[in-house]
Amino acid sequence: MKRASERSGYLRIATVAAVIALVGAACGSSGSSKKSTSTSAAPVNVPNGGTLVIGAEQEPDVADWIDANAGASWGTWTMMAETMPRSFEMVKENGDWVYKPGILLQGEPTLQAGPPQVVTYKINPQAKWSDGVPITSSDYKYTWDQVANGKSIYDRTGYQDIQGVDDSKPDTAVVTFKKSYGGWKGLFGGQYGVFPSHLLQGKDRDAEMKNGYTWSGGPWLIQSWQKGVSVTLVPNPNYWGQKPHLDKVIFQFVPDTASEFQAFKTGQVQAIYPQPQPDAVAAIQGGLPDANASYTADTANLEALWFNNAKFPFDSKAVRQAVGYALDRNAIVQRLFGALGVKSPMNTLDPPILKAFTDTSAWVQYKLDLKKVDQLMTADGWARGSDGLWAKNGKRADIEIKTTQGNKRRELTEQIIQDQLKAAGFNVTTNNQKAGDLFGTQLPAGDFVVGLYAQVATQLDPADCALFCSSNIPTAANGNSGQNWQRVNIPAVDPLLSTVDQSLDLSSRATADKQAMKVLADNNVALPIDPLPNILLWSKRIVGNISDHPVYSMFWNMETWGLK
Repeated sequence: MKRASERSGYLRIATVAAVIALVGAACGSSGSSKKSTSTSAAPVNVPNGGTLVIGAEQEPDVADWIDANAGASWGTWTMMAETMPRSFEMVKENGDWVYKPGILLQGEPTLQAGPPQVVTYKINPQAKWSDGVPITSSDYKYTWDQVANGKSIYDRTGYQDIQGVDDSKPDTAVVTFKKSYGGWKGLFGGQYGVFPSHLLQGKDRDAEMKNGYTWSGGPWLIQSWQKGVSVTLVPNPNYWGQKPHLDKVIFQFVPDTASEFQAFKTGQVQAIYPQPQPDAVAAIQGGLPDANASYTADTANLEALWFNNAKFPFDSKAVRQAVGYALDRNAIVQRLFGALGVKSPMNTLDPPILKAFTDTSAWVQYKLDLKKVDQLMTADGWARGSDGLWAKNGKRADIEIKTTQGNKRRELTEQIIQDQLKAAGFNVTTNNQKAGDLFGTQLPAGDFVVGLYAQVATQLDPADCALFCSSNIPTAANGNSGQNWQRVNIPAVDPLLSTVDQSLDLSSRATADKQAMKVLADNNVALPIDPLPNILLWSKRIVGNISDHPVYSMFWNMETWGLK
């Protein structure tokens, strides 16, 4: 599984609400929530034709989905999910998100546990690219080679464990692994999809794709990407699945949330997927006529305080634990999302859609307890100075928090944290950054003390080794591409999370992940805050099955939508 680090700063929220008055529906602890349902039942007849205009909060940097700069969620939502074929789809069954073979395949692939592990994919004979060329095993081979061996790759997890892909039969891709990989269903799909070898082989893939591309293996084609303005999609006439009802979809870039809401109110855009900013929640509660809304905390998101475990003062386990006991996380979540029914903090570093794997109560012990703070800090050699702040060997336990500039919800979170930590003897400052600088250079380089942001799962398998195994600390040895930005180095964690990656037994993987979460919680390597609920808002002119997808957003099935 690829775990995106704050893909586009995408923060969202959603709950069933008539006439857009949000109801404080109960959302359980650890990010669990009642099922979110659409307020509009799927109509018998969906009309054909028309142009749908959607407000998009962020413009992606590139459209080369495996490039190191392809971290924006809005890139996935506006283009990737609509154009890239995938082996497996993520669907909800009985309250859980599970993998099901997509229409790219003839059925469930054949798995040979080995060693070596071998997965055989039988490709649907109807599957073809928009130019009419069949999708073949060579496309699987090309995709694997580009991710595993290419330059400037966002994440090689899983692909680097593949020995090779046999494409001798065009309709059969035989994938042989160097070592077992339990998350194999997330490959050739997820956030990447499958790439067309006949169009890209021997060319500079990144140059061909980064500014958009004219081919597709999904229901939509990218007609144009007008930088700074919009992305326009039109139906793929050669798609072998459900053909779109709409003539055109335009994603209009409206990066300011207030402007986005105004555009929605005035009908300039017919749907938005807004971040759960305070003004957004207030606007929704005030009522939006002729609109539908829904929200859910069953997301792929996990917002947390991510500590740099290698930088003073968080290179001390005692300090990390003390900060955990210095904060009232219930009060933080209640202040941010209480109006949406999300009132309890997350207590794991896995997002809600991975609840089947994780220990959802691992961090439950970290509650406000100032006596515990004093005990931990004093035992670690700290003492309060005349200013009431902790110091050790002449150095204060100053804490600098970095997050994304202009995010009012995160700025409010910082203010609450500053007040709570000051009462516990910590001096907190903020140094907020442009998203590109924060996620592109500063966090990977370890240029931070505490980061406030979301990790976003893009598949249904934990990728915690990528985030917490010592081998994934960015170093020259891994080309500084490791995603363990927190510099976590706990020997007991590495074998557990390696088991999560490699075991083919779901029970063994879940057991190892839960054990690892206990160790990570004891060391308080990061402090989970909330599941970042998702909001869906759409005009009553839109008909079809409108619902949230934790990875592909509310736009995951636009080919089924129509306009009245």
